[in-house]
Amino acid sequence: MTSRHAEISGAGFAGLTAAIALAQRGWSVRVHEKGESLREQGAGIVLWQNTLSVLDAFGLSDEIAERSMVPPFYETRMQNTIVSDEDPLALGIPWRTMTRPFLHSVLSKAAKAAGVEIATGSEVVGATEAGALKLADGSEVEADLIVGADGVASPTRDSLGIGYDRWHAKDGITRFLVPRRKEDLQKIEPDTEWDNVIDFWNLEPRVLRVLYTPANAEELYIALMAPADDAEGSAVPTINLEVWTSIHPQLTPVLEEAAKIEGKYFRYQTNRLETWTKGRVALIGDAAHAMAPALAQGGGCAMMNAYTLAEAVSAAEVGDLPDALTEWERIERPYTDRCQDRSQNFADTRGMAQGGQFVGESNETALYDPTDPHRHDHAIA
Repeated sequence: MTSRHAEISGAGFAGLTAAIALAQRGWSVRVHEKGESLREQGAGIVLWQNTLSVLDAFGLSDEIAERSMVPPFYETRMQNTIVSDEDPLALGIPWRTMTRPFLHSVLSKAAKAAGVEIATGSEVVGATEAGALKLADGSEVEADLIVGADGVASPTRDSLGIGYDRWHAKDGITRFLVPRRKEDLQKIEPDTEWDNVIDFWNLEPRVLRVLYTPANAEELYIALMAPADDAEGSAVPTINLEVWTSIHPQLTPVLEEAAKIEGKYFRYQTNRLETWTKGRVALIGDAAHAMAPALAQGGGCAMMNAYTLAEAVSAAEVGDLPDALTEWERIERPYTDRCQDRSQNFADTRGMAQGGQFVGESNETALYDPTDPHRHDHAIA
Protein backbone atom coordinates (compact mmCIF):
# COMPACT_ATOMS: atom_id res chain seq x y z
CA MET A 1 0.00 0.00 0.00
CA THR A 2 1.25 3.49 -0.83
CA SER A 3 2.13 5.34 2.36
CA ARG A 4 -0.79 7.32 3.71
CA HIS A 5 -0.93 9.84 6.49
CA ALA A 6 -3.61 10.63 9.09
CA GLU A 7 -3.88 13.53 11.53
CA ILE A 8 -6.08 12.90 14.57
CA SER A 9 -7.46 15.48 16.98
CA GLY A 10 -7.85 14.02 20.46
CA ALA A 11 -5.92 11.34 22.36
CA GLY A 12 -8.82 9.73 24.19
CA PHE A 13 -10.10 6.20 23.61
CA ALA A 14 -11.49 6.98 20.15
CA GLY A 15 -8.42 8.81 18.90
CA LEU A 16 -5.92 6.25 20.19
CA THR A 17 -7.96 3.32 18.87
CA ALA A 18 -8.12 4.90 15.41
CA ALA A 19 -4.39 5.64 15.57
CA ILE A 20 -3.44 2.06 16.44
CA ALA A 21 -5.75 0.55 13.83
CA LEU A 22 -4.43 2.87 11.11
CA ALA A 23 -0.79 2.36 12.06
CA GLN A 24 -1.22 -1.41 12.00
CA ARG A 25 -2.49 -1.02 8.42
CA GLY A 26 0.56 0.90 7.27
CA TRP A 27 -0.48 4.51 7.84
CA SER A 28 1.73 7.15 9.36
CA VAL A 29 -0.29 8.77 12.14
CA ARG A 30 0.01 11.84 14.33
CA VAL A 31 -2.33 12.45 17.25
CA HIS A 32 -2.81 15.95 18.66
CA GLU A 33 -3.58 16.35 22.35
CA LYS A 34 -4.07 19.87 23.71
CA GLY A 35 -3.06 18.83 27.24
CA GLU A 36 0.59 19.06 28.18
CA SER A 37 0.59 15.42 29.22
CA LEU A 38 -1.10 12.29 27.96
CA ARG A 39 -3.60 11.15 30.56
CA GLU A 40 -7.19 10.06 30.90
CA GLN A 41 -9.51 11.94 33.20
CA GLY A 42 -12.27 9.77 34.55
CA ALA A 43 -13.05 6.88 36.78
CA GLY A 44 -14.11 3.41 35.61
CA ILE A 45 -15.44 1.74 32.51
CA VAL A 46 -17.26 -1.45 31.55
CA LEU A 47 -16.20 -3.07 28.28
CA TRP A 48 -18.28 -5.55 26.29
CA GLN A 49 -17.60 -7.79 23.31
CA ASN A 50 -17.64 -4.89 20.83
CA THR A 51 -14.66 -3.33 22.59
CA LEU A 52 -12.91 -6.43 23.89
CA SER A 53 -12.74 -7.79 20.34
CA VAL A 54 -10.89 -4.64 19.25
CA LEU A 55 -8.40 -4.98 22.10
CA ASP A 56 -7.91 -8.61 21.15
CA ALA A 57 -7.25 -7.64 17.53
CA PHE A 58 -4.58 -5.25 18.83
CA GLY A 59 -2.97 -8.10 20.81
CA LEU A 60 -3.77 -6.40 24.14
CA SER A 61 -6.09 -8.91 25.81
CA ASP A 62 -3.47 -10.39 28.16
CA GLU A 63 -2.26 -6.96 29.25
CA ILE A 64 -5.85 -5.80 29.87
CA ALA A 65 -6.57 -8.89 31.97
CA GLU A 66 -3.70 -8.09 34.34
CA ARG A 67 -5.52 -5.19 36.01
CA SER A 68 -9.21 -5.64 35.38
CA MET A 69 -11.90 -8.12 36.38
CA VAL A 70 -14.97 -10.02 35.29
CA PRO A 71 -17.55 -9.51 38.07
CA PRO A 72 -19.61 -12.60 38.98
CA PHE A 73 -22.98 -10.90 38.44
CA TYR A 74 -24.69 -7.67 37.47
CA GLU A 75 -27.07 -7.14 40.39
CA THR A 76 -29.92 -4.63 40.32
CA ARG A 77 -31.64 -3.44 43.51
CA MET A 78 -34.74 -1.33 43.89
CA GLN A 79 -35.20 0.24 47.32
CA ASN A 80 -32.49 -2.25 48.43
CA THR A 81 -34.45 -5.27 47.26
CA ILE A 82 -32.73 -7.40 44.61
CA VAL A 83 -34.86 -7.40 41.46
CA SER A 84 -32.40 -9.17 39.15
CA ASP A 85 -29.08 -10.98 39.34
CA GLU A 86 -27.62 -11.52 35.86
CA ASP A 87 -24.42 -13.13 34.64
CA PRO A 88 -23.66 -11.54 31.25
CA LEU A 89 -20.93 -14.08 30.54
CA ALA A 90 -23.35 -16.97 31.03
CA LEU A 91 -25.73 -15.18 28.66
CA GLY A 92 -23.03 -15.13 25.98
CA ILE A 93 -21.94 -11.51 26.52
CA PRO A 94 -18.21 -11.11 27.28
CA TRP A 95 -17.55 -8.22 29.64
CA ARG A 96 -14.81 -6.79 31.81
CA THR A 97 -14.47 -3.85 34.22
CA MET A 98 -11.42 -1.64 34.74
CA THR A 99 -10.36 1.92 35.42
CA ARG A 100 -10.31 4.45 32.60
CA PRO A 101 -6.72 5.55 33.37
CA PHE A 102 -5.56 1.93 33.06
CA LEU A 103 -7.27 1.39 29.70
CA HIS A 104 -5.92 4.71 28.45
CA SER A 105 -2.38 3.81 29.51
CA VAL A 106 -2.58 0.47 27.66
CA LEU A 107 -3.85 2.16 24.48
CA SER A 108 -1.32 5.00 24.59
CA LYS A 109 1.56 2.57 25.06
CA ALA A 110 0.28 0.42 22.18
CA ALA A 111 -0.03 3.49 19.95
CA LYS A 112 3.56 4.50 20.59
CA ALA A 113 4.73 0.93 19.98
CA ALA A 114 2.90 0.98 16.63
CA GLY A 115 4.85 4.08 15.60
CA VAL A 116 2.16 6.69 16.23
CA GLU A 117 3.44 10.20 16.92
CA ILE A 118 1.63 11.84 19.83
CA ALA A 119 1.96 15.62 19.99
CA THR A 120 1.01 16.96 23.41
CA GLY A 121 0.38 20.65 23.98
CA SER A 122 -0.98 20.77 20.43
CA GLU A 123 -4.42 22.37 20.35
CA VAL A 124 -6.64 21.84 17.31
CA VAL A 125 -9.05 24.68 16.53
CA GLY A 126 -10.56 23.46 13.28
CA ALA A 127 -10.31 21.40 10.10
CA THR A 128 -10.95 21.67 6.37
CA GLU A 129 -12.84 19.30 4.13
CA ALA A 130 -9.80 19.10 1.86
CA GLY A 131 -7.79 17.42 4.61
CA ALA A 132 -6.06 19.81 7.00
CA LEU A 133 -6.06 20.42 10.72
CA LYS A 134 -5.83 24.00 11.93
CA LEU A 135 -3.79 24.48 15.10
CA ALA A 136 -4.02 27.17 17.75
CA ASP A 137 -0.55 28.46 16.86
CA GLY A 138 -1.87 29.43 13.40
CA SER A 139 -0.27 26.57 11.49
CA GLU A 140 -2.01 23.88 9.45
CA VAL A 141 -1.07 20.23 8.91
CA GLU A 142 -2.30 18.30 5.91
CA ALA A 143 -3.19 14.62 5.63
CA ASP A 144 -4.99 12.08 3.50
CA LEU A 145 -7.39 11.60 6.44
CA ILE A 146 -8.46 13.87 9.29
CA VAL A 147 -10.10 12.31 12.33
CA GLY A 148 -11.99 14.42 14.86
CA ALA A 149 -11.98 12.56 18.15
CA ASP A 150 -11.96 15.70 20.27
CA GLY A 151 -14.97 15.25 22.50
CA VAL A 152 -18.47 16.57 22.92
CA ALA A 153 -17.36 20.19 22.32
CA SER A 154 -15.38 19.18 19.22
CA PRO A 155 -13.74 22.16 17.47
CA THR A 156 -13.11 19.89 14.47
CA ARG A 157 -16.84 19.28 14.07
CA ASP A 158 -17.93 22.82 14.78
CA SER A 159 -15.44 24.37 12.35
CA LEU A 160 -17.02 22.35 9.53
CA GLY A 161 -20.50 23.65 10.28
CA ILE A 162 -21.95 20.19 10.93
CA GLY A 163 -25.28 20.65 12.67
CA TYR A 164 -26.68 18.46 15.40
CA ASP A 165 -29.62 18.04 17.75
CA ARG A 166 -29.11 17.68 21.47
CA TRP A 167 -31.37 16.05 24.06
CA HIS A 168 -30.89 16.35 27.80
CA ALA A 169 -32.29 13.89 30.33
CA LYS A 170 -33.61 14.89 33.73
CA ASP A 171 -30.75 13.11 35.53
CA GLY A 172 -27.00 13.41 35.65
CA ILE A 173 -24.03 11.67 37.18
CA THR A 174 -20.88 12.26 39.21
CA ARG A 175 -18.14 9.63 38.89
CA PHE A 176 -15.44 8.62 41.36
CA LEU A 177 -12.58 6.16 41.58
CA VAL A 178 -12.09 5.14 45.22
CA PRO A 179 -10.51 2.33 47.28
CA ARG A 180 -12.60 -0.85 47.40
CA ARG A 181 -13.02 -0.92 51.21
CA LYS A 182 -14.40 -4.43 50.70
CA GLU A 183 -13.82 -5.63 54.26
CA ASP A 184 -15.62 -2.60 55.69
CA LEU A 185 -18.56 -3.15 53.34
CA GLN A 186 -18.75 -6.81 54.33
CA LYS A 187 -19.00 -5.82 57.99
CA ILE A 188 -22.13 -3.85 57.13
CA GLU A 189 -23.66 -6.42 54.76
CA PRO A 190 -21.86 -9.77 55.17
CA ASP A 191 -24.26 -11.60 52.82
CA THR A 192 -23.63 -9.27 49.86
CA GLU A 193 -21.24 -10.34 47.09
CA TRP A 194 -19.17 -7.16 46.91
CA ASP A 195 -17.37 -8.34 43.75
CA ASN A 196 -20.63 -7.93 41.82
CA VAL A 197 -21.54 -4.85 39.86
CA ILE A 198 -24.46 -3.59 41.93
CA ASP A 199 -26.92 -1.02 40.63
CA PHE A 200 -28.51 0.54 43.73
CA TRP A 201 -31.73 2.33 42.75
CA ASN A 202 -33.82 4.42 45.14
CA LEU A 203 -36.78 6.42 43.87
CA GLU A 204 -38.38 7.18 47.24
CA PRO A 205 -38.16 9.35 49.27
CA ARG A 206 -35.88 10.85 46.61
CA VAL A 207 -34.16 9.69 43.44
CA LEU A 208 -30.56 8.78 44.25
CA ARG A 209 -28.84 5.93 42.42
CA VAL A 210 -25.38 4.45 42.99
CA LEU A 211 -23.76 2.25 40.37
CA TYR A 212 -21.14 0.23 42.24
CA THR A 213 -18.53 -1.24 39.87
CA PRO A 214 -15.40 -3.04 41.12
CA ALA A 215 -12.60 -2.25 38.66
CA ASN A 216 -9.87 -4.53 40.05
CA ALA A 217 -8.77 -5.92 43.42
CA GLU A 218 -8.00 -2.47 44.88
CA GLU A 219 -10.11 0.11 43.04
CA LEU A 220 -13.83 0.78 42.86
CA TYR A 221 -15.70 2.89 40.34
CA ILE A 222 -18.86 4.44 41.76
CA ALA A 223 -21.27 6.63 39.79
CA LEU A 224 -23.74 8.77 41.74
CA MET A 225 -26.90 9.63 39.80
CA ALA A 226 -29.27 12.39 40.86
CA PRO A 227 -31.82 14.62 39.11
CA ALA A 228 -30.42 17.87 37.80
CA ASP A 229 -32.99 19.80 39.83
CA ASP A 230 -31.93 18.15 43.11
CA ALA A 231 -29.46 20.71 44.42
CA GLU A 232 -28.34 18.48 47.30
CA GLY A 233 -28.07 15.25 45.32
CA SER A 234 -26.17 16.85 42.44
CA ALA A 235 -23.96 19.02 44.66
CA VAL A 236 -20.31 19.30 43.57
CA PRO A 237 -17.38 19.60 43.85
CA THR A 238 -17.98 17.90 47.21
CA ILE A 239 -20.89 15.50 47.47
CA ASN A 240 -23.45 15.96 50.23
CA LEU A 241 -22.33 12.95 52.24
CA GLU A 242 -25.21 13.15 54.71
CA VAL A 243 -27.80 12.98 51.92
CA TRP A 244 -26.14 10.08 50.12
CA THR A 245 -25.53 7.97 53.23
CA SER A 246 -29.09 8.56 54.42
CA ILE A 247 -30.35 6.74 51.31
CA HIS A 248 -27.49 4.26 50.88
CA PRO A 249 -26.13 3.63 54.41
CA GLN A 250 -24.53 0.30 53.47
CA LEU A 251 -22.21 2.21 51.11
CA THR A 252 -20.99 4.64 53.78
CA PRO A 253 -17.30 3.53 53.65
CA VAL A 254 -16.94 4.18 49.90
CA LEU A 255 -19.16 7.27 49.93
CA GLU A 256 -16.85 8.70 52.58
CA GLU A 257 -13.96 8.13 50.17
CA ALA A 258 -15.87 9.88 47.38
CA ALA A 259 -16.51 12.86 49.65
CA LYS A 260 -12.74 13.43 49.80
CA ILE A 261 -12.52 13.94 46.02
CA GLU A 262 -13.62 16.89 43.92
CA GLY A 263 -16.28 15.72 41.49
CA LYS A 264 -18.01 17.08 38.39
CA TYR A 265 -21.70 16.60 37.72
CA PHE A 266 -22.54 15.71 34.12
CA ARG A 267 -26.13 15.87 32.94
CA TYR A 268 -27.04 13.04 30.57
CA GLN A 269 -27.19 14.14 26.94
CA THR A 270 -27.51 12.70 23.46
CA ASN A 271 -26.12 14.47 20.37
CA ARG A 272 -27.33 13.41 16.91
CA LEU A 273 -25.27 14.83 14.04
CA GLU A 274 -26.41 15.57 10.50
CA THR A 275 -23.36 13.66 9.28
CA TRP A 276 -20.24 12.08 10.73
CA THR A 277 -18.12 12.88 7.68
CA LYS A 278 -17.27 15.80 5.43
CA GLY A 279 -14.74 15.52 2.64
CA ARG A 280 -11.65 13.89 4.12
CA VAL A 281 -12.78 14.39 7.71
CA ALA A 282 -14.42 11.74 9.90
CA LEU A 283 -15.81 12.26 13.42
CA ILE A 284 -15.81 9.54 16.07
CA GLY A 285 -16.52 9.24 19.79
CA ASP A 286 -18.36 12.00 21.65
CA ALA A 287 -17.57 14.41 18.81
CA ALA A 288 -19.94 12.33 16.67
CA HIS A 289 -22.34 10.51 18.96
CA ALA A 290 -22.37 11.55 22.61
CA MET A 291 -24.94 9.45 24.44
CA ALA A 292 -26.50 8.83 27.84
CA PRO A 293 -24.46 6.21 29.75
CA ALA A 294 -27.34 3.84 30.49
CA LEU A 295 -25.99 0.98 28.36
CA ALA A 296 -22.34 1.76 29.22
CA GLN A 297 -21.56 2.12 25.52
CA GLY A 298 -20.11 5.62 25.09
CA GLY A 299 -16.56 4.29 25.08
CA GLY A 300 -17.59 1.09 23.35
CA CYS A 301 -19.15 2.84 20.37
CA ALA A 302 -16.20 5.21 20.19
CA MET A 303 -13.70 2.37 19.95
CA MET A 304 -15.69 0.14 17.60
CA ASN A 305 -16.33 3.03 15.18
CA ALA A 306 -12.67 4.05 15.33
CA TYR A 307 -11.66 0.51 14.40
CA THR A 308 -14.12 0.16 11.52
CA LEU A 309 -13.14 3.62 10.25
CA ALA A 310 -9.52 2.51 9.95
CA GLU A 311 -10.60 -0.66 8.19
CA ALA A 312 -12.80 1.22 5.70
CA VAL A 313 -10.29 3.87 4.67
CA SER A 314 -7.47 1.35 4.41
CA ALA A 315 -9.47 -0.66 1.88
CA ALA A 316 -10.05 2.38 -0.37
CA GLU A 317 -7.87 4.23 -2.85
CA VAL A 318 -6.60 7.59 -1.58
CA GLY A 319 -8.64 9.47 -4.16
CA ASP A 320 -11.77 7.64 -3.09
CA LEU A 321 -11.50 8.40 0.64
CA PRO A 322 -14.41 10.89 0.81
CA ASP A 323 -16.71 8.30 -0.78
CA ALA A 324 -15.29 5.58 1.48
CA LEU A 325 -16.07 7.71 4.55
CA THR A 326 -19.65 8.23 3.36
CA GLU A 327 -20.08 4.49 2.87
CA TRP A 328 -18.49 3.73 6.25
CA GLU A 329 -21.02 6.00 7.93
CA ARG A 330 -23.91 4.46 6.01
CA ILE A 331 -22.98 0.96 7.11
CA GLU A 332 -21.79 1.53 10.67
CA ARG A 333 -23.84 4.44 11.96
CA PRO A 334 -27.22 2.67 12.36
CA TYR A 335 -25.82 0.50 15.18
CA THR A 336 -24.73 3.58 17.11
CA ASP A 337 -27.95 5.49 16.37
CA ARG A 338 -29.98 2.63 17.84
CA CYS A 339 -27.70 2.47 20.86
CA GLN A 340 -28.15 6.21 21.42
CA ASP A 341 -31.94 5.83 21.22
CA ARG A 342 -32.04 2.93 23.68
CA SER A 343 -29.68 4.64 26.10
CA GLN A 344 -31.69 7.86 25.99
CA ASN A 345 -34.93 5.94 26.54
CA PHE A 346 -33.49 4.18 29.59
CA ALA A 347 -32.31 7.54 30.91
CA ASP A 348 -35.70 9.19 30.32
CA THR A 349 -37.73 6.38 31.88
CA ARG A 350 -35.23 5.21 34.52
CA GLY A 351 -36.13 1.81 33.12
CA MET A 352 -32.93 0.12 34.28
CA ALA A 353 -34.31 0.24 37.81
CA GLN A 354 -36.47 -2.73 36.82
CA GLY A 355 -33.42 -4.93 36.21
CA GLY A 356 -33.30 -7.74 33.69
CA GLN A 357 -31.56 -5.56 31.13
CA PHE A 358 -29.54 -8.22 29.30
CA VAL A 359 -32.31 -9.26 26.94
CA GLY A 360 -33.26 -8.72 23.32
CA GLU A 361 -32.31 -5.59 21.45
CA SER A 362 -30.52 -4.10 24.45
CA ASN A 363 -27.65 -6.51 23.73
CA GLU A 364 -27.16 -5.52 20.09
CA THR A 365 -24.27 -3.13 20.60
CA ALA A 366 -22.57 -5.16 23.33
CA LEU A 367 -22.53 -8.23 21.07
CA TYR A 368 -21.39 -6.42 17.92
CA ASP A 369 -17.97 -7.56 16.72
CA PRO A 370 -16.31 -4.85 14.61
CA THR A 371 -13.46 -7.22 13.76
CA ASP A 372 -15.78 -9.75 12.05
CA PRO A 373 -15.42 -9.27 8.28
CA HIS A 374 -18.96 -10.58 7.72
CA ARG A 375 -20.64 -8.43 10.38
CA HIS A 376 -22.67 -6.27 8.00
CA ASP A 377 -23.14 -8.33 4.88
CA HIS A 378 -26.88 -8.05 5.40
CA ALA A 379 -26.64 -4.25 5.73
CA ILE A 380 -24.84 -3.96 2.38
CA ALA A 381 -27.41 -6.25 0.75
